Amino acid sequence: MFPKEVRIVEVGARDGLQNESSVSTNDKVTLINGLVKAGLNSIEAGAFVSPKWVPQMADTKDVLAQLELSNANFSVLTPNLKGAELALSAGVKEFAIFTAASEAFTKKNINCTIDESIERFAPIMTLAKENNIKVRGYVSCVMGCPYQGEVAISEVLRVTKALLDMGCYEVSLGDTVGVGNAAYTQRLLTALLEYIPADKLAVHFHDTYGQALTNIYVALSLGIATVDSAVAGLGGCPYAQGASGNVATEDLIYLLDGLGIYHGVDLNSVIETAWQISRALNKTPQSKVSLAMQVHD
Repeated sequence: MFPKEVRIVEVGARDGLQNESSVSTNDKVTLINGLVKAGLNSIEAGAFVSPKWVPQMADTKDVLAQLELSNANFSVLTPNLKGAELALSAGVKEFAIFTAASEAFTKKNINCTIDESIERFAPIMTLAKENNIKVRGYVSCVMGCPYQGEVAISEVLRVTKALLDMGCYEVSLGDTVGVGNAAYTQRLLTALLEYIPADKLAVHFHDTYGQALTNIYVALSLGIATVDSAVAGLGGCPYAQGASGNVATEDLIYLLDGLGIYHGVDLNSVIETAWQISRALNKTPQSKVSLAMQVHD
């Protein structure tokens, strides 16, 4: 049963741009404002992480300060208490925390075990609760890991439930290396939905093998109504060699339009924004829809 409405969480300005070598603050602000004008209301606007490890996000505070006032919800990645405190001082109303279903990935990415990573979130959750801040959880490598290979569905379930039990209002399931396919997506989500309501789950597919839209179709058919995407197909993963960008927002919208599912976003405006940020990055969009429609400013 397909949902009547889907919430699109736009992650291009963070998950997408963190993989680009150099993007100006002005380009980020122009990107996010363009996404808001297109009708995207849930936008991951940046990350309060160490500039030593992710220099592309060092200007997140400046970006947030320059965004036009709107009804959009801007979230930021907050991997530790310091990051959460910076986000709070910047006026952010939603934190995002992340772990993985793969021990090997977690150790390589944030130098700790899965359980240790979850323990580190406790003070963030306390700060969020005290200040009425929503927290969204991310679980990486739900369909495979670049270091350990297969990832057990039982482990995905365990980690997802742990984040929800901590107080996350939703958990986004990430196919970080894009190895998932329709059959595996069906097995994974069917297993999770036995224990977790569909409205607590979101999906986040990378398109490394060209399977992201197919996997999203399966997720939609199972009642999942929140999907992450990135304008122009921006993204990748600095800790997952070979991983391509996120599914493109334009391509997702085209799919939803074809299925008659409401999303509230103007496709042509998103395409214009996709070409705008792509030109700033001296590249072309990875979106099939943007390339096919060739909409320029």
